[in-house]
Amino acid sequence: MPQPLSHTPPPGTFEVLHEDRHSGARLGRLWTAHGAVETPVFMPVGTQATVKALEPRDLHELGASIILSNTYHLLLRPGMDVMAACGGLHRFMGWQGPILTDSGGFQVFSLSNLRKIRAHGVEFRSHIDGAKFFLGPPEAMAVQRTLGSDIAMCLDECMPYPCDEQYACASVEKTLSWAAVCLEQERAPGQLVFGIVQGGEYAALRERCARELAAMGFDGYAVGGVSVGEPEAVMLKGVEDGVRALPRERPRYVMGLGDLYQMGESVARGVDMFDCVIPTRVARHGTAYTRGGQYPVKGGAYKADQRPVEEGCACYCCRNFSRAYVRHLLNVGEILGVRLLTIHNMHRYLEFMRELREAIANDAFSEWRAQLAATLRPDGIKQSGAQ
Repeated sequence: MPQPLSHTPPPGTFEVLHEDRHSGARLGRLWTAHGAVETPVFMPVGTQATVKALEPRDLHELGASIILSNTYHLLLRPGMDVMAACGGLHRFMGWQGPILTDSGGFQVFSLSNLRKIRAHGVEFRSHIDGAKFFLGPPEAMAVQRTLGSDIAMCLDECMPYPCDEQYACASVEKTLSWAAVCLEQERAPGQLVFGIVQGGEYAALRERCARELAAMGFDGYAVGGVSVGEPEAVMLKGVEDGVRALPRERPRYVMGLGDLYQMGESVARGVDMFDCVIPTRVARHGTAYTRGGQYPVKGGAYKADQRPVEEGCACYCCRNFSRAYVRHLLNVGEILGVRLLTIHNMHRYLEFMRELREAIANDAFSEWRAQLAATLRPDGIKQSGAQ
């Protein structure tokens, strides 16, 4: 594995440490104001300044190196007056590692019934109390400056699937225009800014968006507007089309993608960074992720099962508790059940990325990728309760 450097490069330095000979997979290291991030990396999602059911200490012990939080939600609650008074997001939530903040662009998609897109930004009606507010590129960057995140995302329009080419073309024009404005805004000390490639299912639009963003000179680039309901083949092609025109020397991030198989395939296409709510969200619904797939711990078949959630797993949950106990906690509504299963799922995701990085470093990515495909089929994650 790559050895740590004897000096600390400035924020924004991205090193390509090793590249796979048979695909676009690569090992990298991105330096931020709060430390280095080894890539490929999965970022646990802490939308409202907390990764649900986990403490910062848990995240540190699990090996998380960077987490994600959200501009839209933190703007509404607790608000930027509170955030400024509390010294920014790192101090507020007690996490001293790197933080990436989404700009609110995903809420343009997910809260489509509560917003109107204008030429210079988005008029929202709060999902909490209905209050109106405006989020444009200057506003989105000002919020992220107050939060003090290590990586700020440009405001973009995350378009739905499907959408016609005319709509997609107009959307890309907005995204590019907004990106240029975001790049002009004042930043927090050491803060990096990533542009976001949009274009829907249209290859030419994605490639054009990527080329024009690359010419602007961002610190990194994301592929957005994927995993929004499209078929897997369309999604992976969108990733490939978005990445193709991006510069090799900058990090590449696919937003909101968290299916294990799809992450592996995206790494093969040259992607370095991922985030998703899957490991925490499915834990709250009683689902465990294992090397062999996912299964419902809440199911009656596990009522008296003395095995750990995943046999051979080294996480705190699996070292100490049985499926029967975790199932019991979940079924009687005890908070500890969600916490234990979240610890397990997050361990599985972060261990997955460590194994992926090791495979690239050892020139074994092709074999690792083939095994992943044999275990987690492209047409859906295999159900398994016997891992």
